This record gives sequence, C-alpha cells and structure tokens, in this order.
Amino acid sequence: MNKNRYCVIMCGGVGSRFWPYSRTNLPKQFIDFFGTGKSLLQMTIERIQGIVPDENIIMMTNAQYAGIIAEQLPQLRPEQILLEPARRNTAPCIAWAAWHIKSLNPDAQIMVAPSDHLILKTEEYRDSVNKAFDFIDGRDAILTLGIKPNRPETGYGYIQVGEAFNNDIKKVKTFTEKPNLELARVFLETGEFFWNSGMFFWSADTIIKAMTDHAPEIAHVFDGGKDTFGREGETAFINAKYPSCSNISIDFAVMEKANNVYVECVDFGWSDLGTWGSLYDNSEKNSEGNATQGCNALMFNSRNNIVAVKGDKLVVASGLNDYIVADVDDALLIVPKDEEQKIRLYVNEAKAQFGDKYI
Repeated sequence: MNKNRYCVIMCGGVGSRFWPYSRTNLPKQFIDFFGTGKSLLQMTIERIQGIVPDENIIMMTNAQYAGIIAEQLPQLRPEQILLEPARRNTAPCIAWAAWHIKSLNPDAQIMVAPSDHLILKTEEYRDSVNKAFDFIDGRDAILTLGIKPNRPETGYGYIQVGEAFNNDIKKVKTFTEKPNLELARVFLETGEFFWNSGMFFWSADTIIKAMTDHAPEIAHVFDGGKDTFGREGETAFINAKYPSCSNISIDFAVMEKANNVYVECVDFGWSDLGTWGSLYDNSEKNSEGNATQGCNALMFNSRNNIVAVKGDKLVVASGLNDYIVADVDDALLIVPKDEEQKIRLYVNEAKAQFGDKYI
C-alpha cells in the first residue's frame, strides 16, 4: 500500500436538512439510517480501507463530536482526529488538514471525502479512487469526482466538462451551484454536466499552492503556524487562529478559480444523503411508493411518502401523498417532499422561536 496516500474525512457538519433526525448533538453522519449496524461515517471508513493506510486517515470534525468519533471508530489514535474549535466551512477545514499532513509527509497525496454519502457500488468506487490517486501522483493537478446525473436535480452543484485528458478524466470548464429546475434540465440534456460529489484529490504541495494563490487570507493563517503542525503547539495555535478564518467553501475559495482542475467522470451509485428526498430515493418502497424507516405504518389512500419514526409508535395516515413525516423525541416534521429544500429555513425559525431546545 502506498504510504503517501492520505484520506481526510470531513465529519463536523450538523446536517440540518435532515432535521429532526439529525440534531446538533448527533448529526446524520453518526446515524445508522439503513439498519445495517453502521453509521454513514463507519461506512465511509470501510470503503477506503486497503486503499489508504489506516494510520493515514484523518478526521476533521467539531470539538463536540470527539467522543462520538472515538466511540464509533475506536481504532483511530487521538492524533488522527483534528478538532475544529469553530465551524468555518470546508476551505479552512481543508487548509488545516493540508498543512498538518504536509508536516507529517512532504510527499503526501490527499483525498478529501465527506462522511455522509451513500455509495451503492463499492468496487466501482474503489476503482475510481485508485485511478484518482494515480492521476495526481507526480502531477500538479486538482481532481474532483463528477457523478453522471440521472435526473434534473436542483439540490446539487454541477461541473461542466471540457477537453478530455483520457476516457474518464477531463478538464473542468465551469462550476455551477445549485441550478433551478429549467437549467438543471438543460444540463442533463447536454451531457456535458456532472454532479459535484464534493470528493477531491491533490498533493499537499498542490493544494497549499492553490490556497496561497486563490485564498491568501486563509493560507496566511496556516502558513503562520506551520512550525507548530505535528507538534505539541498545534492545538493551541488552531484554537487561537482558526476562528478568525473566513467562512467559505473550498469550491468558492479554490475550485472555481484554479486553472488546473480536472474531473473524473464516475458512476458508482452515489447519493449525497443530504435530504429526506435522497433517503426516500434510496429506501425500499411498497407498491404505493411509500417508504418507512424504523417504524410500522398503515397508509390508506396514500402514495410516495417517507415515514420515519423513532420509538415504539404506529403511524396511521390517510390521503397523504408525496410527504415527509419524521418524528423523533420532541420534534415532529410534516412537509411536502417538494419543500425539502426549505427544511433548513424551518429549523432556523424553530431556533429563533425556541432557542436550541429542538435543534
């Protein structure tokens, strides 16, 4: 196994679009959604084992989740878990990981992966990851994985491909954030656009140079503390300086600005389990298209719903079509599936009205 390969797993998000199952104290990446006995995070770790040495897996998470990660992944050493003192989106998170790993191994090749994705075709995924690592080896290139779309999805970002490097890897032409439905349909019809998976590959040197060129205010923070990384003073430096970083995604900070960005076009049964709709799409359904998660339900004159209830409770519904019904602890959510993008707004309103009680 290549000792220069590292995997950074981002697992510090709250997952508010999956409320009320996903809460601040137990976000979706730590939940077993499919009754397999494994959380989404544990499934993410399993998929990369054998590709990246176990000791080269780095968790990037919020400080409040240190205990959950230690419980779910007891094989990790404490130094493999980097605890963010504040949430600052993906660019500062990735920058810290890059400078940290560079201090451990100047020749490091880095994969960055979210912790909450569903991959149905594991072997195809592993083949794609190996191809990606091979591509960045010795090359000053930024690579992302682009998912072949099968519907005009408005909840994902899109990547337009340009000149081909080989059969699977192409130069990136443009990035587009979540489009409206009309534009998403155009993207699907052209065949030139792929979903942005949020999975990235680069060498430590490449991403540090890209940060320096395109996000100098972030690079300046971490470069100023490079002598502390991998040493006892790293935590103190991060606690002091990290909260001052801009709250910005890696897409805006680097990907949309750099000119050495490539995309590997893949199709391995990917889903960003970011919404109740995506969970519905990946759940077993009865003849009326109703899906249940962890509960018993009697649905009369009802179609295409997802019902998820924790606890010993029977759900009985009639005349309900295309709805999300989620009940857990002290919160009940009932919304049309086509309003799922508004759930984050509803959560913000609940916080404004009732504080953190239901969040």
